Amino acid sequence: MTQSTLTSTDLQPAELAPFIQHTRIDADATRDDMVAHAREAVTHGFNAAMVAASWVPVVAAELKGTGIEVASALDFPTVGVMTSAGKAAEAAEIARLGATQIDIGVQIGWLKSGRYDDFREDIAGVVRASGLPVKVMLELPLLTDAEKQAAVELAMEAGATYLKNASSGQIETANPDSVRYLVERAREGVLVKASGSIKTYRQALGLLGAGAVLLGTSAGISIVTDTGDENTTSY
Repeated sequence: MTQSTLTSTDLQPAELAPFIQHTRIDADATRDDMVAHAREAVTHGFNAAMVAASWVPVVAAELKGTGIEVASALDFPTVGVMTSAGKAAEAAEIARLGATQIDIGVQIGWLKSGRYDDFREDIAGVVRASGLPVKVMLELPLLTDAEKQAAVELAMEAGATYLKNASSGQIETANPDSVRYLVERAREGVLVKASGSIKTYRQALGLLGAGAVLLGTSAGISIVTDTGDENTTSY
């Protein structure tokens, strides 16, 4: 998938599916829920099923041979709480269990403390340990302008495949300005994923038009059927 700019007439709702990472990370989700989630990803042709690490084996088995990616996240939903060694070890385990992509939280406190080398190595350790494309959740609203610039550069130096505006809607509602900020600073081969309360077809289209190539949302079905509205529950 390459960085692209779309116009409002480029894609109909169902055509957005290949850009959507279908997300379900509810604490009370059951095995049956996760199997159904994987099957929804196949039915609609989503880019990936994004699930908690504990459900990766179930979802990977269900998606085997479908071409749908298996994505998971670590140091999330509360970011920056794991040790770097623990994060790298879990990344390796997630990859072993069948994940094909990993989203990671970052050490915002280290960045704000000027611990740039540690911030970079925390990300690089996951890249090395997993051998997978890594998407770095930068939590842009929590950063000053100077910290944003540093975070983007350090993530790319660490080997990030994707830059991501935020971990969820609790931090930021995904918006074209944040996407453009990352797109304008991304090096060759580094892509942008948008995340955070993406609920509607029009909102999704705007994010893709700003340059995102992936959208993380739990409202994927509402988006591709153009039935979502601002009251749709989404993370």
